[in-house]
Amino acid sequence: MTSTSRRIFNFTAIGCTAASFLALASGAAMAEPLKVAAIYTVPVEQQWVSRIHKALNAAVERGDITYSFSENVANTDYERVMREYAEQGMELVFGEVFGVERAAREVAADYPEVAWVMGSSFGPEEPNFSVFDNYIQECSYLTGLVAGAKTESKLIGLVGGYPIPEVNRLMHAFMAGATEVDPEIEFLVTFIGSWYDPPKAKEAAFAMIDAGADVMYAERYGVADAAVERDVFAIGNVIDTADEYPGTILASAIWHMEPSVDHAIEQVVAGTYTAENYGPLSHMPVGGCSIAPMDDAIVSAEVQAMVAERQAEIMAGSFAVEINDDEPVSTR
Repeated sequence: MTSTSRRIFNFTAIGCTAASFLALASGAAMAEPLKVAAIYTVPVEQQWVSRIHKALNAAVERGDITYSFSENVANTDYERVMREYAEQGMELVFGEVFGVERAAREVAADYPEVAWVMGSSFGPEEPNFSVFDNYIQECSYLTGLVAGAKTESKLIGLVGGYPIPEVNRLMHAFMAGATEVDPEIEFLVTFIGSWYDPPKAKEAAFAMIDAGADVMYAERYGVADAAVERDVFAIGNVIDTADEYPGTILASAIWHMEPSVDHAIEQVVAGTYTAENYGPLSHMPVGGCSIAPMDDAIVSAEVQAMVAERQAEIMAGSFAVEINDDEPVSTR
């Protein structure tokens, strides 16, 4: 029985007439919110996870779903939490399984009636394991244009969590945008070995700024704090922190998980859910990413016009940003 069928039959009662069953199936059953859960290995405040959390809460506000979530789940505990949500009758589960790929896929196979949509560096797996990732390289490229136009020292620092594809491709796209503006720009690249360690990210940024970097790519929390303290500029990633760091954030590439979340919900409700690669739903032309409004006081009208022109080319399909998942390295 499919997930959608189970939801409809849950409304059937002993003695229900055919007519009343049809009324329930077409009315009340369709109005019942989908049962959705999410499993996060970090706090929901963390940049990447916060975007999934935001999109799911938007679906709650529309009345489309009920939403339960677990945060700070250790990799060693991930399988247990997946099974618990499946046993609770969740129909759709989101999460990120970068450190627990094999175990997560085995659990999904044990619960074929559940739709699993997981952040992953690998492909989907039939019948029910879909994957997504933040393919926002187009927007990262555009922020690179801004950074390339702003740096005076011609040295830009990049601080990331881990050198996995979802981070690597954004750094490469950013670097490509910067060097398009000025081929002489060099980069310092480091990974802190954590998804959420602001003090460690801040210290790594300090070292780069001391070496001469005057623009920082803030892939992790903590980098922008260092930029503020040392009076240099920063580029935001995934979320917009311009209000938190006024006068410091030049531009931010914003990830929107709403297209992915909404697609999964629609597929499960319609009974047409299959394992898919949701990566393309993070692309700019379908609303999967955008550039946050820039501060006129620190980003000139000329630079903003340059970004807008290239953005129009991306939207029209006349310009493509290369996807490079290889680990980026320092060029100085």
